[in-house]
Amino acid sequence: MNQELLQRIDRFNMDRDWDQFHSPDNLAKSIAIEAGELLEIFQWDSEGNPERVKEELADVMIFCIQLAMKYGFDIEEIIQEKLAINEVKYPISKAKGSSKKYTEFDAT
Repeated sequence: MNQELLQRIDRFNMDRDWDQFHSPDNLAKSIAIEAGELLEIFQWDSEGNPERVKEELADVMIFCIQLAMKYGFDIEEIIQEKLAINEVKYPISKAKGSSKKYTEFDAT
């Protein structure tokens, strides 16, 4: 992940003394709240206003990054690990073109 961006996010919060409010549970709540605000954009409009989507999506991602930083996670590493897990759970032969959850796939 771009270190300058991570430092900018960290500096933004430190300059405002907001880290005191950024416990893991508060960050997780903030992710859910911001995701709700993102979802609200699509409540009556399936296309969504791109500018509003961009703003709310950025808020979600910033809080996700802050939570990863709080735990000392390497963002690229945890995404790569999760993709590897999902590749096993969702093999192309069973998942391609399907919206089923992996638990709904045939045992064959």
